[in-house]
Amino acid sequence: MRCILKHISLTVVITIIALTSAVASAAGKLPEISADGLKLTKQDKYAAVYLKDGAAFGNYDKVAILDCTVEFRKNWQREQNEDQPFSVKDSDVARIKVALATEFSKVFSQELSARGETLVTEGGADVLVLRPAIINLDISVADAMERIDEVTLTTSAGQMTLYMELYDSTTDVLLARVIDPEESRDFGSFAVRNEVTNMADANRILKQWADTLGDFLIQARSANADRTP
Repeated sequence: MRCILKHISLTVVITIIALTSAVASAAGKLPEISADGLKLTKQDKYAAVYLKDGAAFGNYDKVAILDCTVEFRKNWQREQNEDQPFSVKDSDVARIKVALATEFSKVFSQELSARGETLVTEGGADVLVLRPAIINLDISVADAMERIDEVTLTTSAGQMTLYMELYDSTTDVLLARVIDPEESRDFGSFAVRNEVTNMADANRILKQWADTLGDFLIQARSANADRTP
């Protein structure tokens, strides 16, 4: 898993932002074929899924999850510091990124394991590698608050976008790319928000993403087993 262990490059981040913006504005504006040759595939669970021609997932019975990269929406920290009575420090931003990346690994590991997936840390012919990123993270309440009882009233905790690539672990071939912006629940009226409730909302979105992937892998494996040799 040598190549996919690398962090997402600046060029890829720019591509991610462009694709995500298109997803958020109108799915029809997405290119049918990505710059790296993946084809946009119609489905309902994620906002956009790109697949490599001939990609099949039924033979993978193990999953390796790489560390999740987390990036805030552009200018998020600056705008938070303009609008809030407290200051969001660089250390706060770093702490939020680590917390969300850790939560991603925990939730995906739990949900995929619950669906019968075997999680591994080494490559192999039957290992599917996930390289996840959460981008455009935009939380309504800055996590800089030191006390849980310091709260803010808002109608939503914010939003974030899943950008996840699926690789064959032995060849490093990119098989699929998933892009899915999700917004936290709209409460309709003001609700109390703090660090704990923000993470609870993030957890629900992470579980939704993990469940969708888990269901897909189960279906792919079942379809493969039903084929006539």
